[in-house]
This record gives sequence, structure tokens and C-alpha cells, in this order.
Amino acid sequence: MKLAWGKFSLNFSKKTYIMGILNVTPDSFADGGLYFDKQSAIQKAYKLAEEGADIIDIGGESTRPGADPISVEEELRRTIPVIEVISKNIKIPISIDTYKSEVAKRALEVGASMVNDISGLRFDPKMSEVVSEYKV
Repeated sequence: MKLAWGKFSLNFSKKTYIMGILNVTPDSFADGGLYFDKQSAIQKAYKLAEEGADIIDIGGESTRPGADPISVEEELRRTIPVIEVISKNIKIPISIDTYKSEVAKRALEVGASMVNDISGLRFDPKMSEVVSEYKV
């Protein structure tokens, strides 16, 4: 099966793809908040790409059990500056890990090309409109 969108395509019948995870949160259960500041996050994204990641997935809100939800504004503040920089400097797809349509839309505007929504488009009724509009 081949998926194509924008300038990217992935052929799943030819290889297994690796998604590098970049959590720009202070409370990530995966990395303990190591990449919460912009510069550390950018350097980690470059390292993931150099090490062979086929996609970089950037999340700004922890979904660990017991984590408190954050505002759209805070999630934008955490993710957008990182996406703006790395999308200009790497040649692999960038995914935004969010269930909020406003965050997804802004991320797609500045260089993300995929949306990873843990709710499967169920939490935010406008998310399906955003992914449809951007054909992602």
C-alpha cells in the first residue's frame, strides 16, 4: 500500500517505516522532559533524522495517565517554533501529535505534513475538516 500527499509518499509494501518521537513536554513519561526547550528539541529532531527516522512526530501535550490537559495556546507555544525550524532543514515528513484542530491547522501551515490524533478524530469535531482541507 502506498500513501502519497504533498511532496511525500510512503510505500508500506516495500519497507517498515520508523517514526521518531519528539515530546516537547515537561512531563513526558518517555524521556522525562529532556526536550522541553526549543533548542534541545530541534537538536533531537536532527539527530532522529540522522539516525534514520522516516517521520518525526512532535507532541506538545503529555498523554500519560494522570496528565493534566493543556490549553491550545500552550500546545502551540511548545510545538510551532520547533516545527517552523526543522521543517526548513529536514527532508522527511513531520507529524503533529495532537487531538486539537487549532494546533493541527497551525502545525500544517508551518511545515507539518501529517496529523497523529490519538482520538481518531473523535475529540474535536473540527479535526476532520482540517485533515480534509490539508489532504493529510
